[in-house]
Order: sequence, then C-alpha cells, then structure tokens
Amino acid sequence: MDATELLDTATEAARSAGPRLRKAFRSRPEVDTKRDFHDPVTEHDRAAEETIRAVIEARAPGSAVVGEEGGTTGSGDLVWYVDPIDGTANFAAGLPFFCVSIAAAVNGELVAGVVYDPVREDEFTAGPDGAWCNGAPIRSRGAARDHEAVLLCSYPQPVDLDVEGEQALHRYGRLLRSFSTVRRPGSAALNLAHVAAGWSDATYGTWSHPWDVAAGALLVRRAGGVYLGDPLAKGDYLAHVGGFDLAGSALSEVSGHLRRDPPCLARPA
Repeated sequence: MDATELLDTATEAARSAGPRLRKAFRSRPEVDTKRDFHDPVTEHDRAAEETIRAVIEARAPGSAVVGEEGGTTGSGDLVWYVDPIDGTANFAAGLPFFCVSIAAAVNGELVAGVVYDPVREDEFTAGPDGAWCNGAPIRSRGAARDHEAVLLCSYPQPVDLDVEGEQALHRYGRLLRSFSTVRRPGSAALNLAHVAAGWSDATYGTWSHPWDVAAGALLVRRAGGVYLGDPLAKGDYLAHVGGFDLAGSALSEVSGHLRRDPPCLARPA
C-alpha cells in the first residue's frame, strides 16, 4: 500500500468508531481503571478499538497493530498505532475534548496519520504532501513568544510529582507566569492537532505512548510546525507552531531533556 492508501485506511478506521462514540457520549458509562485511578477505561474504548482493528485487518491484512487496549498484534514493516479514545476521562465525564488517533509507520517512519474529533466531526489528516482539517490545508502558524502564546499541556502528571517532587510544581509555575494562557484539555492527540492547525501555539507532555502522539506528531510536522521527541517511543514530547521562539521560551529548559523509554514495539522483521 502506498501512503495515500494508508491514509485512506486510517481515515476509514477512525470514522468507523465515530457513531458509537457519539451515541455513548454523555451517557456516563461505567469506568474501570488500568494502572491506577488516573488511568480510566470504558467498554467503549475496547469496542471502538475492535472496530478500528477490523477495518485495518480488512484493508491491510496481517500488518502490525499497536493499540492502547489490545496491545501488539501482527508483524511486518507496516505498523499501525491506535488510540480508540484519547481523552477517556473527558469522554466518560461528558467533556467534549477527546478523539480517535491512528497513525501508520513503514520501516519506522511515520507516513500517515488521522486525529478524529467525533463530537465536532473535525478530521485532521496528514500524509507525505501536507496536513489538512476537513479537507482544507492547515499551517502551523501562531504566536512567536510566550507572552502571546497559548500552551496546552498535561504536565505535571502524578508520575512527574513522584519523580521530580516540588521541582515539577516550580516548573509548572514558571510556565503559568510566562505564557499568556496555559490549558490542560486532556488529550495529547487533540492538543497536537490544534497546534498543527494554529489554534494553539505550543504543547508539552510527559510519559506519552506512541498511540497518543504518533498521528499528532506527523500532523505538526507536515503543517510546518516543530515536534521534538520520538513519537514512536514512550517518553516526553514538545511541539510548537512554526516561527515560535523556543530559545526564549520557558519551555527551553525542558526542550533539551525530553525523557525517552525504549520503543514499545521493536522494528518488526
């Protein structure tokens, strides 16, 4: 499959989960937890991923899939990174900021990505030739300096407090003082899509998985923004619009120290 076919497949798979998620939204579904109570999951996460996997298997049989809920299946040079609901806590509570995130990588290189907001029906897509929202080209352009910029982040998370202690709170305080606005919307993939579209100016997150950020990273890069970090390994990331003065930003202190774990999936043979 070429990149256009991969993008078509990712788009079809993301859309396939939309009807179920819209119907279940604000139904207050029962919530289970995975690692701890900060990591919720619902029956709709699992069902949406099954639907997505079925589309991928039909169109690209036997390829590897790395899903948040179903783990790693298949093998080969083509790998799909799937988050059926990025922002489950928002979805479960009825906050309209969550999405489906699907990316395709070939031989370790991202080539196609979709971030789909099923509530607003905003569909962000990225391929070799650019990035789009609902079919219209997007450019990652916005503020140049912190005091004009909107920062979307998930930092600090509880694990950051465990690892860094009060330093995490002090760092977050510097971000609050430096940026015009700091928001914690609750979906890494949508944060990145909004930076790609120029709707926000920067985003920073820690301990993210490839299924959280792979599609969004490609969106930012194809839209002319900057993504720092390895989107195919668990770790930290930082992204900003093109033309943003990172060297003069409060984010500069973290930009050179983004943590990275080994890739969650070895390059398949």
